[in-house]
Amino acid sequence: MENRDLKKINEFTWEIPKEAGMHVPGRIYASEKLLKQILKDESIKQVKNVAYLPGIVGYSMAMPDIHWGYGFPIGGVAATDVNNGVISPGGVGYDINCGVRLIRTNLEYSDIQDKIEHIISDLFSAIPTGVGSHGAIKKLSKQEVRKVLLEGAEWAVKNGYGKSEDLKFIEEKGKIHDADPDVVSNKAYERGAPQLGTLGSGNHFVELSVVADIYDSKSANILGLWKDQVVFLIHTGSRGLGYQICDDYLRVTINAVRKYGINIPDRQLACAPIQSKEGQDYLSAMRAAANFAFSNRQVISSLIENQLLKSLNISPVDLGFQLIWDIAHNIAKIEEHEWKGKNVKVCVHRKGATRAFGPNSPDLPDIYKSIGQPVLVPGDMGTESYICVGTQRAMEETFGSSCHGAGRVLSRRQAKIESGKVDLNNELKKYGIYVLADSRGTIAEEMPHAYKDVGEVVDTMHKTGIIKKVARLRPLGVIKG
Repeated sequence: MENRDLKKINEFTWEIPKEAGMHVPGRIYASEKLLKQILKDESIKQVKNVAYLPGIVGYSMAMPDIHWGYGFPIGGVAATDVNNGVISPGGVGYDINCGVRLIRTNLEYSDIQDKIEHIISDLFSAIPTGVGSHGAIKKLSKQEVRKVLLEGAEWAVKNGYGKSEDLKFIEEKGKIHDADPDVVSNKAYERGAPQLGTLGSGNHFVELSVVADIYDSKSANILGLWKDQVVFLIHTGSRGLGYQICDDYLRVTINAVRKYGINIPDRQLACAPIQSKEGQDYLSAMRAAANFAFSNRQVISSLIENQLLKSLNISPVDLGFQLIWDIAHNIAKIEEHEWKGKNVKVCVHRKGATRAFGPNSPDLPDIYKSIGQPVLVPGDMGTESYICVGTQRAMEETFGSSCHGAGRVLSRRQAKIESGKVDLNNELKKYGIYVLADSRGTIAEEMPHAYKDVGEVVDTMHKTGIIKKVARLRPLGVIKG
């Protein structure tokens, strides 16, 4: 697809006109600069393909961090009617409830500037990373995994990982109801049992950052942020358990496409009617995986806090380790929205996209109701990340959704080739960033040149009014899988 195939709506919004077979038009949020990058892969074709899904409402949408993914583009949002629409595992992805959590501390940059390598080395020892990583905590029995799938982050708190206060600062309070552990395969149980509290591989990370800029003082004060403050970002998901559930239900939904006579242009969009047994089973299993991911990030948070107390030899009060927000960005959720003046109940697929509910949402803790939901947008490990908040316009245009990160411009293979002759660790050290990873290959895959300019991505959504910028973070140290 080329630029001439798109209709320009305004400076940051582009439309794929509806054609035969499409139930709705496509809509892409991007600046001219980002659109040129986006057009280099097949992701816009994927936006068009998603518009074929039965029951899709409004638009097949793409955020400015869009890039090619399995079936759906990463950075895609699609809401389907609960009664007449479908649910698609490809619209969630393999890493179910991959998400981000932001934690503030009472520390400032001057408190740790000569201890960054020491802190990162200790965290790298405390949190298992890499493919198949395990052993952060004792391997769980099947019965305990079952509890995790039902209780989510609440299970972690009950077992001594973090505080009950944390739960109100997690999307869905860290537990999605109506999860069903009985529709999760034994293989998924086996893969999840040793992996709670582990980071995994790929673009997952724990990042030590400092607040570099404040754009919105009122919102920053409510979030407890100030300039030069030390914060932590955690990015990971449901590990092998979520991957296995996606794999299991792709087979189920491929059969469902034939059974229900669903017309889709790409086999990777395999789906099932939401109200069918196949659709309900996937929804229940996906919720279970989402709860595993919420618990995983809660356990990792606790491991970080305990390690910091030891490494810095300070008290919990002096550390002031406090969760600001935990958000999912690979998930499908049943939500009620107002669309074009009508109340609709839809299944919102957010794949590489985050919820961005505006002020006064009943789904937010009271303290955040005046500013909207925190939206966490990490960039690559060499540049910056952003803290934003959702807006009323997001509720009106995107089913309360926004971007989730920078978005790739190079595949992992291409990034490795481009990084081949560069001393990556030393290059990052020049910018004051200390990185430890399970392998050099992981760092090569995730180098800054593999990603879009996250500042341009966030500015696009800020200028459309979908989100509002609050603060910019600068990385100091990173551990990666």
